Amino acid sequence: MSVIAPTITVETAEQYKGAIEHLQPFAQRVHIDLSDGEFAPTFLLDEKQIYWPKEWVVDIHAMVARPADHLPALIALKPNLIIFHVETGVNLVPILDEVKKNGIKAGIALQKPTVPLTVAGAIKSADHVLVFSGDLGHYGGTASLMQLEKVRLIKAINPAVEIGWDGGINVENAYTLTQGGVDVLNVGGFIAESTDPAGAYATLVKEISKHGVI
Repeated sequence: MSVIAPTITVETAEQYKGAIEHLQPFAQRVHIDLSDGEFAPTFLLDEKQIYWPKEWVVDIHAMVARPADHLPALIALKPNLIIFHVETGVNLVPILDEVKKNGIKAGIALQKPTVPLTVAGAIKSADHVLVFSGDLGHYGGTASLMQLEKVRLIKAINPAVEIGWDGGINVENAYTLTQGGVDVLNVGGFIAESTDPAGAYATLVKEISKHGVI
């Protein structure tokens, strides 16, 4: 069963506090974006500034140029999942292994130009692969459904891996994404920019829970 994970992509502590207040009444699994301003074009909160309600299952998406520099602080937070980008050019396999040794799930993210076969080693080591169809560090990306082909390619390398999607999810495409094999739909602007975040979340949950064929 696929899940909806609201995304927090903010630049200030005040915005972060507001996002938690908006999401806490209904969110269960939450995707938190971090950025160093180098790998991604914007400075978002870093690992020293984040916290979350104890009942949340939290995935941290670290858009950072040097994953190893951030690893101790991220592990200390004890999230459900830590995701790094393969496009850093760093060998992520030992980093993923270190994450898993600490009882945390290890994930990688693939941007649109990245071909899964070129990072097969990292995919084999990962618990989670995020198909990234968004704009680094911003809400409002576009869900390029052509990227769904990556799900098949990723599963051919690691059949057991969990698949996430980030970028442009809304009520028009959420069901298609789940039918295409996406397990975790990380939803940014559709929920965060809604006048009724809880209603937007409930609409998406209903949409991905329906039965039928495309």
